[in-house]
Amino acid sequence: MAASSQASLLLQKQLKDLTKNPVDGFSAGLVDDKSVFEWSVTIMGPPDTLYDGGYFNALMSFPSNYPNSPPTVRFTSEMWHPNVYPDGRVCISILHPPGDDPNGYELASERWMPVHTVESIVLSIISMLSSPNDESPANVEAAKEWRDEREAFKKKVRRVVRRSQEML
Repeated sequence: MAASSQASLLLQKQLKDLTKNPVDGFSAGLVDDKSVFEWSVTIMGPPDTLYDGGYFNALMSFPSNYPNSPPTVRFTSEMWHPNVYPDGRVCISILHPPGDDPNGYELASERWMPVHTVESIVLSIISMLSSPNDESPANVEAAKEWRDEREAFKKKVRRVVRRSQEML
């Protein structure tokens, strides 16, 4: 059986599981019924965080050899966060290719493993929203503001949350 058909079957199962048993904090579904490899995700800003009340849309794109390789996740909603590149791509350890980190920042155990599911990925992103990692930022400006100008950071995030609500 080809890797892409195995990936397709696994993604169909994960979609079915999420449809039957929705998880608090996000919703997920296919962008288009023609492809199980492109998902649309809406993440609710986690309660008691700066992102509380926001609704953030993202695209998850799965490779044909999923789950051996991680998907990419990109916010399509505006996002201001140290671990989100200015173009919306999410940068967290579990989305990095498996194995040793060529830069030496992450342990292999922190990187992608085939046991991850759509649910565990999105829950990791929700956790990232709750507690940014400014040690190895994707958005250096946001990380610097998070560290040095917390009130300015909070103000930008409040604006991002407001805009996400207006897009509903």
